[in-house]
Amino acid sequence: MTTPPVSPPAPLISLTWTDHVTGRQGHLVVDRLVRGVSSGGLRMRAGCTLDEVAGLARGMTMKEALHFDADRTGARYIPLGGAKGGIDCDPRDPAAYGILVRYLRAMRPYVESVWTTGEDLGLTQDLVDRAAAEAGLVSTVQAVYPLLDDEAGARRRLADAFAVEVDGIGLDELAGGCGVAECALAALDGAGVPHSDARVSIQGLGTMGGATARFLSRAGLRVVAVADVKGAIANPAGLDVEALLAARDAYGTVDRGVLRGTDLELPADAWLDQDVDVLVPAAVSYAVDLTNQARITARWVVEAANMPVLPEAEALLTARGITVLPDVVVNSGTNAWWWWTLFGDIGADADEAFAHIRHSMSALIELVLARAAADGCTPRAAAHAVVADRLPLIAERFGWFR
Repeated sequence: MTTPPVSPPAPLISLTWTDHVTGRQGHLVVDRLVRGVSSGGLRMRAGCTLDEVAGLARGMTMKEALHFDADRTGARYIPLGGAKGGIDCDPRDPAAYGILVRYLRAMRPYVESVWTTGEDLGLTQDLVDRAAAEAGLVSTVQAVYPLLDDEAGARRRLADAFAVEVDGIGLDELAGGCGVAECALAALDGAGVPHSDARVSIQGLGTMGGATARFLSRAGLRVVAVADVKGAIANPAGLDVEALLAARDAYGTVDRGVLRGTDLELPADAWLDQDVDVLVPAAVSYAVDLTNQARITARWVVEAANMPVLPEAEALLTARGITVLPDVVVNSGTNAWWWWTLFGDIGADADEAFAHIRHSMSALIELVLARAAADGCTPRAAAHAVVADRLPLIAERFGWFR
């Protein structure tokens, strides 16, 4: 019998801030606190709404719960509650940085006490850290410090991890994409599809999309299309992923000067209807809607972005035999890597981090896919069912402050 999805109660904190200089608005939603703390990134994009941030905060509650294993012994990281921040501004706007600083200054009491945050869509961790320092914050994750056994050692370990680079890309930028790739690979393996036979199209070549492209390409899959704000780039024989990654700007936009003669420049939405096995929306929310879902022929849609497929579109994709691997599972590795490192489950080492991410993410997606098969439901409904099982255990063991 299928377990019904979790019906989320109202969030603990929901607020909208208006910048006195520009009139732009920002939002903060703390969905739940566990041990008095919540976790969730800060995004910046034109059109960001309170409803969007609330949905993302609920998703963070789920991601934290999905990474809680009541039977695992020796783990130092214990899940937190879920939260999210969002600012309605184009990150390329010349006024964006000043707005970010003023937003963080206004949210300082929450960051200091209950909300741990970091980079999300439109922002880099370096930029968030610089703005946080200017806003008078010690750190964007300082609310979790009272839960640490050795605060100084933990902060040093996380700083060391952020200093690690792998082939020109920071470990912090690769962690999430490693998890996304592992979910896609687990789906392929479960269906008996050889990696060398699989083709991929990716929307977005920023932190998450770029890292996903690297890991899938290095696993033997052929990345045949990517899309950024300038449009799509495609090559049926496969793109030179490393060259594209090296030619990105801070927003994930590729310098077209590096394209080869056989690479094609196509309209931005051409990533949707490529002849591929795996489709990875890794950019904005609400990218797949009731209309454009009809163009998708991929076997799997792997949600690297947050909320990229509208629920009504997912229902139609499912009816056509297309499996959507949900964001609450697929992109949860970024958040988990932060806490595994800070709490000391792993050190500031790329090989150790990737091994831990691969093991944890493959186990999680396999659990969700097995639950979906057993319950006769979608992977998203199965993930909700796992959360419904785990939240009461978290509340019983650690408390659930609302």
